[in-house]
Amino acid sequence: MSRDTTPSIARAAYTTFEPFHITAYFNPGLKSAGEDTGLDGHAWYFASRAAPLGRTAASVVAAAFYNFNPALVERVWPAALDAGLDKVTDRRWAMLESSLGDALGDLARQPELLTVADRLRDIGDTAVFAGRPLAAAWHSSERPEVPHLALWHSIAVIREWRGDGHLAALIDAQLDPTEAVVFHEANHPDPKARRVLGKRITQLTRQWSDDEWDAAAERLVTRDLVARAEGKELLTDAGVALDTHIESRTDELSSAIWRDVPDAEDLVKSVRPYVKAVIDAGILPGTKKR
Repeated sequence: MSRDTTPSIARAAYTTFEPFHITAYFNPGLKSAGEDTGLDGHAWYFASRAAPLGRTAASVVAAAFYNFNPALVERVWPAALDAGLDKVTDRRWAMLESSLGDALGDLARQPELLTVADRLRDIGDTAVFAGRPLAAAWHSSERPEVPHLALWHSIAVIREWRGDGHLAALIDAQLDPTEAVVFHEANHPDPKARRVLGKRITQLTRQWSDDEWDAAAERLVTRDLVARAEGKELLTDAGVALDTHIESRTDELSSAIWRDVPDAEDLVKSVRPYVKAVIDAGILPGTKKR
């Protein structure tokens, strides 16, 4: 029996697509988009990413986003609803049309772009959305006709489908939202093993207080998943093993949609020129325009 390679393809898809996807949440146009809709950074983020969920309760949004403090969502979600989710959605597409269009340049006008977007949409259409509410919401949302926006939308469905599966892996690991944040940001013996934001930025964006952070860290210490030294959290051997398991399980849970795609590996690779253009444009954190 041949080895199932779809988990590795699912991982490659995630690492390849992610820079293209997060242009919605990291780009120079965010400030003006927030000003146009009257939303601060947190409210804009939840409004733009959760808009496909519709006018649901803040508790539902908090559940779907998992590692953000529910108190933060309760505070900003009403502002998002007041601003109008349709208005936010239109402004998000306008922002992405400009930022991605500028980054892609001539690539945005090549017919291959829409071909790739359509292939990825077809793959998303094969997904089973049971237990994956945020992905289901994005899948049910209208896809723009502009090719580079169509590509972003197709990627968003696959990305959120994987993300919902990742939350299932965190729940299976019995990591509550605060613990999941502290666990993820704990120092790994291999600095290249994963991307982290750092404690300060994570607390700022997720809005967990020092007391909440410390309490979660102590719970992880009790489970021998984390050790604390000089105010820092360090993954123990058991923590490293659990981290590896969570990531592997996430890849497995997100691999189903790639199983019946014979050219899946080549398809993922075909997205790389568009991702490279975004990275080279220097619009993402930690990147410089080339």
